[in-house]
Amino acid sequence: MGKNYIDIEDDQGATLRYRKHANGRGLVAHGAKVHPKALIESGAYIEPRARVGAGAHVSRGAWIEPDAVIGENAYIDAHAHVGQGAVIGDGAHIGVRTEVGAGARIARGARIGDDETVAAGLMVATDQKGLWLAA
Repeated sequence: MGKNYIDIEDDQGATLRYRKHANGRGLVAHGAKVHPKALIESGAYIEPRARVGAGAHVSRGAWIEPDAVIGENAYIDAHAHVGQGAVIGDGAHIGVRTEVGAGARIARGARIGDDETVAAGLMVATDQKGLWLAA
């Protein structure tokens, strides 16, 4: 049987160890907390100190940076990037190739479309159709 982890060198030359999540085979760094009922697809990366809640879905190619929080039943679509310390609320949806900046806050149930950019530190809530609401 093959090993259940992989070592990757970061930009500073340090080696980070990632394990393959049992539900989807995505890579979860040592120190990240991912609920066993979350789905982390192959090709997704969860960095150290990030947290992913029950029922969350992180699609292939998505990247969750350190200290980010993905709420329960949130959906992070393919190739999305969630910046360091960002918080994605329960049941929120982040679209394909969408960039969520460091420290941004996405409200519970919000829908951020494909190819969007949420600036660092911004707080975003949307209506059910994904239209951004005034903060």
